[in-house]
Amino acid sequence: MAGVHFLLLVSASVFIADGKIINHVRHEVRKFPDNFLFGTATASYQVEGAWNEDGKAESIWDHITHENPCVTKDCLNGDIADDSYHQYKRDVEMMRELGLDYYRFSLSWPRILPNSFPDKINEAGVQYYNNLIDEMLKYNIKPMITLYHWDLPQKLQEMGGWTNPYIIDWYSDYARVAFELFGDRVKDWITINEPHPVCYYGYGDKAMAPLLNIKGVADYMCTKNLLLAHAKAYHIYDKEFRPTQGGKIFIALSAQWYDAEHEEFSVAAQEANDFSWAIYSHPIFSATGDFPKSLKETVAAKSAAQGYPRSRLPEFTQEEIEYIRGTSDYFGLNHYSTKYVYRNESVLNYYESPSFEDDLGVIMYTYDDWKIGESDFTKFVPWGFYKLLTKIREDYGNPSVIITENGFATLGGLNDDDRITYYKHYMNAMLDAMEDGSDVQAYTAWSLMDNFEWLQGYTSATLRSVRGGLRESGAHAHAAQIRLLYKQILRTRELDMHYEPDTDVMTIDEGH
Repeated sequence: MAGVHFLLLVSASVFIADGKIINHVRHEVRKFPDNFLFGTATASYQVEGAWNEDGKAESIWDHITHENPCVTKDCLNGDIADDSYHQYKRDVEMMRELGLDYYRFSLSWPRILPNSFPDKINEAGVQYYNNLIDEMLKYNIKPMITLYHWDLPQKLQEMGGWTNPYIIDWYSDYARVAFELFGDRVKDWITINEPHPVCYYGYGDKAMAPLLNIKGVADYMCTKNLLLAHAKAYHIYDKEFRPTQGGKIFIALSAQWYDAEHEEFSVAAQEANDFSWAIYSHPIFSATGDFPKSLKETVAAKSAAQGYPRSRLPEFTQEEIEYIRGTSDYFGLNHYSTKYVYRNESVLNYYESPSFEDDLGVIMYTYDDWKIGESDFTKFVPWGFYKLLTKIREDYGNPSVIITENGFATLGGLNDDDRITYYKHYMNAMLDAMEDGSDVQAYTAWSLMDNFEWLQGYTSATLRSVRGGLRESGAHAHAAQIRLLYKQILRTRELDMHYEPDTDVMTIDEGH
């Protein structure tokens, strides 16, 4: 969308829009706190492969990609992906090359529990994760495990998946098994990755498995059950395992920033944030708990006008509100982009009704100047990252934050210049927020290596990885630039906006 033009002045270190400074970039080398941690992340279906080996059962992603091979953009799937199931030692070598403090990876529920339930534990699957964890610990790399990163057992989906309230028990039973199997060595647990895509894209749309596309109903049912499942896993860990294992457990929320270019749309922007990510954060992190007021009132009014006998957004009981509130030791934050929103008469009948979009009732837009590189997946808006971190600090009493994902998608092949620019400026914005008081304790780059990117297949291949290419192309010179930059930051614990990585061959840091 044309209009406002952004001028990126790396040498002058200032962003300008309409004559107004919106993000200050510091000239000096900036130091991260001594205890600040750096990592990278992946998800089981995106990297493991071995989709049906050694007793693993079918997941919802196995199912949709085999039932309709061209459901993905390139008609490919995660059957092999990065082959991490067989090459976990090489994965750890890459972690050592970068000098990571920790590695965030997810467990495959159907690999560990092929019947979906704890009646049968797949020892071969357990051994794979034990091997990976032990290999990491050998080199002082901490494991951070995500219990659920989107690959639900297909059997459970056929029974309703996240719309069935029994999934609260199914998921918490699985979580307990994981705590028992790996909790002696794993001290950082993420319950669920990105509830919004799980519920909105998978149940209210057809952009993620299971592709239900039951708008404005199934997505809200999913939301309530998912939050209660998260809370139950938290309480199980807190009561049964934390006293002896001494770890932390939290949720990772996808939160993009929604802003108003004009003051008249500030309420619309606030509601866009309420609907898109505070729908999950407010029940957990706010002093009062429950869904945001704007969300509850809007969906209730829309539902009544549409002839529904009750709100399409299921209500929490007071007991459930208290059960969920406070159930996260950190605010896990996945962030990639920012959008402007507006709301006027043009929104009427703009979206299908009922739907999440119709309930929210805004139109979102970005500017061409926010695009760097060739992909539309992420936009370059570092000031949005700063504003988001500030909002979290101000609304929720400054919780401890772990950036569980941040990165840049590009189709630029081996040229990583745009990705380097993105990482530098987003880390700079994060440091600005930290300087203002935001308690950010760790930063996780997505991802360790390029991998299967859900319905995009390998067309964008995640291309947000600090590895800078798939295993086979990782040694190419330009693709090495981003991992050299990240390695430089990890080694020095400093951000130098003027650092230009060369393409010297990286070596493994022995002992780390």
